[in-house]
Parts: sequence; C-alpha cells; structure tokens
Amino acid sequence: MVLLVVDAQKLITNEKLFKFDGFVSNVKKVIATARENNIEVIYVRHDDGVGSELTKGNDGFEIYEEFQPMKNEKIFDKQVNSAFRGTGLLEHLTDKGEKNLIIVGLQTDYCIDATIKCGFEHGFNIIVPAYTNSTDDNEFMTAEQSYKYYNEFMWNGRYAECISIEETIKRIKG
Repeated sequence: MVLLVVDAQKLITNEKLFKFDGFVSNVKKVIATARENNIEVIYVRHDDGVGSELTKGNDGFEIYEEFQPMKNEKIFDKQVNSAFRGTGLLEHLTDKGEKNLIIVGLQTDYCIDATIKCGFEHGFNIIVPAYTNSTDDNEFMTAEQSYKYYNEFMWNGRYAECISIEETIKRIKG
C-alpha cells in the first residue's frame, strides 16, 4: 500500500476549499498513520510552467506547511492532471510491485479525478478516504457539489473505494 498526496501545494491549499479545516486535519491524520505503519508516502506537485504562480521556484509551488514531506519521501512533479503521465510515478510503483493506493489531495474535480481514473486504468486498487480531497467553487458547481458528485457518485464502486477515515486508518494498520 502507498499513500499519494497529490497537489497539496501552498498556492491552492487555502480557505476557499470545501471543508478546509476538516480536509487539513484528515490529510494530516492519514499521513501520520501511514508513516507510523511504514506505508510509503509519495508527494505529487503540479507545475503550470513558466509565468504561472504554480511553478517551480515560486513559494506557492511548494508542499503545504502542515503536510511537509520527510527527507526520504519521494516527490514527483507533473505538468498535466494525471500524476501518472510522464512523472516516473508509474514506473516507481511498478518496480515496487505495488497495486494498492490511497489517494488524497487537490483538487477533487481536476487532478484527483484524473489520477484516480488513470490509476484505475493502470490496474491499481484505489482507496479514497472521506474528506481528504477538496476543491473550490467553479462556474458549474459549488465545491460541495463537486466533492459529493465525485466521492459519492462518480468514483465509488467504479474507479475507487470511497471509505471513511476510520476505515482507512484500520486498513493502514491492518
């Protein structure tokens, strides 16, 4: 089992997110539990490229303060929504023979959605703990509607297993 922390970067980890405080608390809990149980924690960062606020060299590109990686934890950078495309992540997981992923991070309707669906296509078993992904409002849906649409309708039973924090922690300790 591996924990993927996707795009939890300073620029976009902020109060605009749906259930921000719960999101931060739950992600911290999952990261801590994974580390305590020798589950690899891998970080993925999104780089929008030169001229963007979300690019290497800018403070907003770095991992959110409360989720900081430890020195031995891997970080993969990406330029598209999927954490698997052109990052080396797929090769790393394949080399380890890993098939089970827990995915947390941002944003529900962009990179989390793409990473879950691409992970599914690559044959991974994916767990999405409740309230460990979030997003902000867009022109079509509120952040809450987006969260519920993906977590309660789109992913669960199709691409992933969307389960409670408590059940996730029990499986990590498992």
